[in-house]
Amino acid sequence: MDRLESPVPYGTAVSADATHTLRYELRLPHDGEKVWDAVATREGLPEWLAVADPFERHEGGAITLRWQNTDEHGTATVAPGQVTGWGPTRLAEYTVDVHGRIRFELQPDAGPGGHGTRLRFTNEFTGSAASLLDCLAGWHHHFEFLTEALTGHPEDWSTWNLDRWRELRADYAAAGQ
Repeated sequence: MDRLESPVPYGTAVSADATHTLRYELRLPHDGEKVWDAVATREGLPEWLAVADPFERHEGGAITLRWQNTDEHGTATVAPGQVTGWGPTRLAEYTVDVHGRIRFELQPDAGPGGHGTRLRFTNEFTGSAASLLDCLAGWHHHFEFLTEALTGHPEDWSTWNLDRWRELRADYAAAGQ
């Protein structure tokens, strides 16, 4: 799958020194409640991103995200943190170790079918230029999993491999991100 075939628009990044801000905007043909359940519930997150345990669904609550995929060294990320923004059905923000601030903002988006949701995602973190490429590719890949999970096909983590992530990372590097 190349840049033109991805079901997810490519993200953008702005960097100042070692602080990076990634942004993605997805127009999803699903109602807000379904998208909210995917990005802001203990049941929805593991289908495309990470197990959330503990997950106290309110601002100031504890959260630990346990990624189900691994990096090139076979290590799975475990990121404890806090819920730093919460507005039920529209805003979920988690600030966690490793990935920094992760923010999901939802709003109605009347697409071609007359309904849908616009998901604006922001990730702010500190890291190297290499980690910037890793995160751009990683989030993009997870958003591809999200689009599948929303259609009833959650990721089968037992079949996880790094091939697609490597393709995406090369695409972002070639684009000068």
